[in-house]
Parts: sequence; C-alpha cells; structure tokens
Amino acid sequence: MRLAAALLLWCAAASAQLLSWSGGPTPSLRLPDLDGKEHALEAYRGKVVLVNFWATWCEPCKEEMPSIERLRRSLEGRPFAVLAVNLAEPDSRVQRFLSQVPLGFPVLMDRDTAAAKAWKARLLPATYIIGPDGRIRYSYLGELDWSRDQVRRQIVALLPQ
Repeated sequence: MRLAAALLLWCAAASAQLLSWSGGPTPSLRLPDLDGKEHALEAYRGKVVLVNFWATWCEPCKEEMPSIERLRRSLEGRPFAVLAVNLAEPDSRVQRFLSQVPLGFPVLMDRDTAAAKAWKARLLPATYIIGPDGRIRYSYLGELDWSRDQVRRQIVALLPQ
C-alpha cells in the first residue's frame, strides 16, 4: 500500500497535473477562520475553490503557499477562491507563519481534524479543486507549484464563462 501511495505521489509530481477525482461526493466544510468568522464551502457555490489542507510543521505545505497565493492573485476578479485548512495548530503558530508569508485568502482552523478526516486528507499537503457546481473535480497530494501554466490552465478550464 505504501509503495502504491509513493508511486502515485511520484507520478503526480512528475506530471505536475491535477488528478481527476473519483473519490465520491464532496464532504461538508464549515470552519472558522483566525478571526472566528465561519466559512462554509456551500457559500462559494458558483466559484472554483481550491481547498488546501496544511500545517506549519509541514515543510512542503509551507513551500507551496506562495505559489497558491500567486495563483489566487493571477485569477483575481474571476470566480475563484482559496480556502486553506490548518490542521489543529494553535492560532499563535499560524499567525506567526502568516506574518512571514502574507496570504490573501482565508485560513480556516480544523481544531479537531474532523474536516481533514472527512476529506480523507491523510497526507499533507492535500489539495482539492471544487467546481462551480460544488463537486470535487481534481485532487493533488504533496507539494505543487500552483502557479505553473499547466496547473493554472486546468483550473481556468473549470471557471464559469
């Protein structure tokens, strides 16, 4: 099983393509951000949403955050949103990271890891691309340069016209 997972990660990294989703329906996502404001995935219906599960102790997670921000900025003004879901870390640790790496998207707090479990985010980073209809279209496990042209094209193809 580990060999299969390692092979899957290697193949995905080598192709740097998002993998089509075949893992079932989109789980619910309703979490507070660092300011306590609740974000619900269904409120983003009509937009393409990148949902990224991460932690500050995860080096690949931290490394890919600037590319997620570059992608977000490149699609500003279009129906695209990013929700970063932090796994059970203290607010102070997340805020310290954000003071060093400013991000223009909400960081949601999965304090008990229930959301990560529901989404089956067993490896970090784990990222899911949600279509405007609210269904998961793509996933990616591991670090990715989200601002790469090939990845951006896959996401732009999902944007409503």
